[in-house]
Amino acid sequence: MRVRKKEIRDTSVIAGLLRESAVGRLGTIGPDGHPMIKPLNFVYLNGHIYFHSAREGEKIEDIRRDSRVCFEVDLPMGYVKSTSSPCKAGYRYRSVIIRGRASIVEEREERLAALKGLMEKYQPEGGYGGFPEEKLALTAIVRIGIDEMSGKEDPP
Repeated sequence: MRVRKKEIRDTSVIAGLLRESAVGRLGTIGPDGHPMIKPLNFVYLNGHIYFHSAREGEKIEDIRRDSRVCFEVDLPMGYVKSTSSPCKAGYRYRSVIIRGRASIVEEREERLAALKGLMEKYQPEGGYGGFPEEKLALTAIVRIGIDEMSGKEDPP
């Protein structure tokens, strides 16, 4: 990281950002070698990132071809207006960037745990019922194993 004073060193703050952020961005390597970024819902669970997807499609094809991925979340904190110079304006934020490897989860209990984690994150009040077998059969669960993780903030 170029500006060390912006690095978040507290792993509990980084974990908190991963729990709080509603949308993550997955970066994969496309078939032509260009990066592809997709926003998605996710959950940080047991030291991994999990998300669900259709079993076919661009994300899944990219992961099957090359498991290396990048994952990003950010939490905007607010815009700071400039009153004297454009250089004094800026946006305050916290972010996490992860580099790792994605894999499709086949083990039933881990799949169910990831789906339950997603539902608890996005609908903590419950009431969503069980996971129908016919939907489970159509759903891919992807785990990102984290190789590197860094946090950055530009606080007020």
